[in-house]
Amino acid sequence: MTVTKYNESVDIYSDNLYRFVLKNIKDEDKAKDIVQDTYMKFWEKKDNVNEAKIKSYLFTTAYHTLIDTIRRDKKQGSFDDVKEESYSTQTEYSDLQEILHKAIEQLPEDQKSVILLRDYEGYAYDEIAEITGMTVSQVKVYIFRGRKFLKNYLGSVEALI
Repeated sequence: MTVTKYNESVDIYSDNLYRFVLKNIKDEDKAKDIVQDTYMKFWEKKDNVNEAKIKSYLFTTAYHTLIDTIRRDKKQGSFDDVKEESYSTQTEYSDLQEILHKAIEQLPEDQKSVILLRDYEGYAYDEIAEITGMTVSQVKVYIFRGRKFLKNYLGSVEALI
């Protein structure tokens, strides 16, 4: 692979990778780091990657790097996990998109990833299976269960508005 082709892949896919990772971890700095790590790994293996499968390779690598980061962060803990004694609460809803993001955050990591890949990024089931390393039937089951949970969690849209 040439440097030009590599740079072209950065121009084409970096924004989509960043959006996908950011939707999963909600930390802009970590998302940028994961995308950068993904492209570093891609550079190291650039000669072994089929040019027709660059997009798939990038998303698969980003997904695995994301999972590794999440696991590492769970072991380390965070200062953000310290709970304040008093929080203010708001009883009325402020934003429908905010409610949807809170609902998505309630999903297990596998379900959240496949739903984001399917509904936000528009990937087909077989592409999601290739990216995540799951079977197509596992992807379908996780999407079904995730959507069912979201439907129950959110209720009807009219009730929220």
